[in-house]
Amino acid sequence: MDRWPVVLLTLITLVVPGGAAGSKYSGLYNSEQIDAPGARGIVSTRLLVIGSATIDVQMDTAHLDVNPAQITLWIQNAAQAVTVFYGKFPVNSVLVRVVSDSDIDSSIHGTTWGNINGFQAVTRMRLGQHVTERDLAEDWTMTHELVHMALASLPDNQHWMEEGIASYIEPIARAQAGGLPINQVWLGMVRGMPHGEPEPGDRGLDRTHSWGRTYWGGALFCLVADITIRRQTHNRKGLQNALRAIVGEGATIDQERTLIKVLEIGDRATGTNVLVDMYTAWKDKPVTVDLERFWQELGVRPNRNGVDLDPNATLSSFRDSITSPATVPQIADKPRCRGRRC
Repeated sequence: MDRWPVVLLTLITLVVPGGAAGSKYSGLYNSEQIDAPGARGIVSTRLLVIGSATIDVQMDTAHLDVNPAQITLWIQNAAQAVTVFYGKFPVNSVLVRVVSDSDIDSSIHGTTWGNINGFQAVTRMRLGQHVTERDLAEDWTMTHELVHMALASLPDNQHWMEEGIASYIEPIARAQAGGLPINQVWLGMVRGMPHGEPEPGDRGLDRTHSWGRTYWGGALFCLVADITIRRQTHNRKGLQNALRAIVGEGATIDQERTLIKVLEIGDRATGTNVLVDMYTAWKDKPVTVDLERFWQELGVRPNRNGVDLDPNATLSSFRDSITSPATVPQIADKPRCRGRRC
């Protein structure tokens, strides 16, 4: 695992007079897509600075049980996890809009767009009125949405790769940053990956757009690709190397690319043909994965209370490398000063 450069995350605070699954969209946008039904207007803003990236956070918290500081920490932790995984935050100019939902519950929903109104990426998060600080601490949706920013906007029939990468990387990034126990990463995969297997009538990932195949079929593709890359490189490289290279070449959410072009970048970074070859095999016909064998080789043993991780399993070193804790970016909160006034 490469060591990360030190990343300073600066928090700048302004006060402005106020008036379920994550998803990603690109293309046309208008303000009604950002403002949820329960929104009353911006009441607080923050600016998070992560290296060369800035995240402009706008919040309407007037009808929420959580306060701006708790929401800011939630976004900060998610941004930190994404920065740890990719080595830097994927894009430089981001807007995160947090609004109160019309639902009086503890729901959290997110949507992300690319290349909107001068921002490389825009995310809208809708929170139910009774979301708690604990709900935010345990939430996966915010990280899922920020991971979307690290991949180019793809044609509609390849939406499964956008959601698959976000579903696969989100828990790994949180674990690498120390925000999620490693056994919880694998428990989630054991429970979720079967939903990604093809059902009767499946015509491949490009042509089958069910919920299971879009989210978990894409995640299953990523898991198999990760292990296959590690087999071919004797665990010197994995999917993380491919995804970092994709970000490094600017194939991020503000750009439109075809999937094959994006995968070629990843394959060059790993010195393999794994991603392109798998896409060719999986795109227009069903491919079934022997998940029971996968878990056995990785040493992921389901039990009544969760999973055990066998250190002596054949591919336990691959499993450990995928979630290996990384150096967490140092965070400094300080106001931006103008002249001698802060």
